[in-house]
Amino acid sequence: MSAPATKKELIVINESQDAPRWSASQTNARPMADNALTRFFGGAPLAVLLRLLLVSLIVGAMLVWLDISPADIIYGLQRFVLRLWNMGFGAIRDVLQYIIAGAIIVIPVWLVMRLMAMKGR
Repeated sequence: MSAPATKKELIVINESQDAPRWSASQTNARPMADNALTRFFGGAPLAVLLRLLLVSLIVGAMLVWLDISPADIIYGLQRFVLRLWNMGFGAIRDVLQYIIAGAIIVIPVWLVMRLMAMKGR
């Protein structure tokens, strides 16, 4: 088995076989908008849309099986936002109390773990 060819050898091999030469403009033949669209979708747009369609079908079937309609979901979100709004600043006070109570335990434990990790180095 021979060693892998270097770049110069590959060029010579391609030239001897009359391989087609591709310029940079030919390899990037897609327009910039298509590349941006592909990046936005996370893949080929048609393939992503087909996957979304399939997942939507499965989730929709599960929701129908659970007797949940889209209107129920929207109404639930609306009630959630209204409850948050009605709680007002009392909710902010409660959340801050939870954060402080948790930090009294979490921060010292984190500090001890960091000190022990530095000791092991």
